[in-house]
Amino acid sequence: MKTLINLKKGFTLIELLVVISILGILISVISVNLVTAQKQARDARRLEDLTNIQTAFESYFVEYGSYPVASPTNNIANAFDGGIIPTDPKSTSSYIWTYTSTAAYCVCASLETATGNASVPASTTCTWNSSGTYLCIQNKQ
Repeated sequence: MKTLINLKKGFTLIELLVVISILGILISVISVNLVTAQKQARDARRLEDLTNIQTAFESYFVEYGSYPVASPTNNIANAFDGGIIPTDPKSTSSYIWTYTSTAAYCVCASLETATGNASVPASTTCTWNSSGTYLCIQNKQ
């Protein structure tokens, strides 16, 4: 007697579709988490930049008796080591700066995921709001 051996060579269409569906779901979940992580990293950089800006401006104030302002004779880059002003990590523009005089400043950054402390960016003064989308710092003196 002959015995027939049923040899299966390959995958069925349904098996391939199930595997492709599972891979698609995994890729979509990973990409959403990656985008969220990138936004949180940019917000962390903005917070660090604002802290560094405030430290630089306060050090400048201690040394010169006033805060740096944007003018040909007193450029704000002078407050930073190397003369490089921090810029927003998502764009090449700098943060939103406001100078009321050489005795006051306000710097704001737009946050992507976190809640800030201001509802609008700096105009003539910082407008504080605990549920805003902007994170702002101002002079300590």
